[in-house]
Amino acid sequence: MEIKEKFSGIYLIDNNLATINSAPGFKPFGEHTEVIDKKEYRFWDPYRSKAAAAIIKGVKEFPIKIGIKILYLGAAHGYTCSFLSNIIGNKGIIYAIEFSERCFHELLPICEKYKNIVPILADARKPELYSWVEKVDVVYCDIAQPDQTEIAIRNCNEFLKEKGWLMLAVKTQSIDVTKSTKEITRQEIEKLKNAGFEIIDWKILDPFEEKHSFIIARKV
Repeated sequence: MEIKEKFSGIYLIDNNLATINSAPGFKPFGEHTEVIDKKEYRFWDPYRSKAAAAIIKGVKEFPIKIGIKILYLGAAHGYTCSFLSNIIGNKGIIYAIEFSERCFHELLPICEKYKNIVPILADARKPELYSWVEKVDVVYCDIAQPDQTEIAIRNCNEFLKEKGWLMLAVKTQSIDVTKSTKEITRQEIEKLKNAGFEIIDWKILDPFEEKHSFIIARKV
């Protein structure tokens, strides 16, 4: 079985994405795991995670590293969060913002096992509700709202360190159903540029996530 490190803490095992499970034996989403050289690898499904889809689609940069701090907007039930948690390790932290009470309750058992995830029940439109959160290295935003980019920018202005990273999953149908995924993505990229971000890379996520794109940007 061939293992290659694609990005820091992210591996390709026979062309399948995986991270090393920091809670061995815990498989909250029924994911496939494999023990290799006494390490348990969790397989990361690009059909269930826009971040994983972006990696498979070939993004040239992936700023999630060991020990960093992340503000995650739209954590949902914690699938992608749990893999990012594996990557950043016990010296990193994820502040996981979720608005839906149902999703939030599904997120809590993930946080109990992956202790570097801090669950916060709040509206990402109102960063003042979690103003106690420290400055972070990455803002990760996955919110299906017409103003999702503006929400991401507002949170970056509040919490992102100088030269920090924004990872933005764009659900283009939430913004304008009459335009193509590419048109909407370019429109949102212009908003980010106008807000002082350098666009590092972006990808359309078909076939993994239809009518979605993923933008990686850096605050300048």
